[in-house]
Amino acid sequence: MWFNECLCLFPMVSLVLGDFNQSKNYVDCNNLNLGQYICDPPIIDDKSQQPIGCNENGKAKIFCNAADGLICSLSDNSTFEMEIPCRWTNGYSFEKALLLSVFLGTFGIDRFYLGYPAIGLLKLFTCGFMFVGQLIDVILIATQTLGPADGSAYVISYYGQVLEILQINDETYRYPQEDWFS
Repeated sequence: MWFNECLCLFPMVSLVLGDFNQSKNYVDCNNLNLGQYICDPPIIDDKSQQPIGCNENGKAKIFCNAADGLICSLSDNSTFEMEIPCRWTNGYSFEKALLLSVFLGTFGIDRFYLGYPAIGLLKLFTCGFMFVGQLIDVILIATQTLGPADGSAYVISYYGQVLEILQINDETYRYPQEDWFS
């Protein structure tokens, strides 16, 4: 009799506690589609104006959470780290470089600041290539074509005026227009 009463209570206990033998939906969280995860906003470094942890490869890591019911195979829970693009900076200010080029570019100070001492000396001794070199450097720095010598990006406000240079190569698909061949 006691055995029959325990069997009657077992389904009720199972409903309250849940079925712990459910299979978990393991996924590779690095390949989730947009909408299957949500990430914390990046923490911006005041000095570099880029996400904290930005490295020379142009990547920074942020923490993300997978959608309900998805469990990451690497971490065995729903949290994971995702890499986001960033611009690695080494402390060279865009505004400072542009102002140095406009006001002291004749003496090559802008090139010294950006890490090009040979061109800086040449501009110093030729009075900025007779002011033509100064004008060219102002245009190159203003369009962010001329950057620091170490390959880093300028320190620009995180939501500031960053110029993104687009390049076309053999693998670029060009959508044909109807009026191209008429």
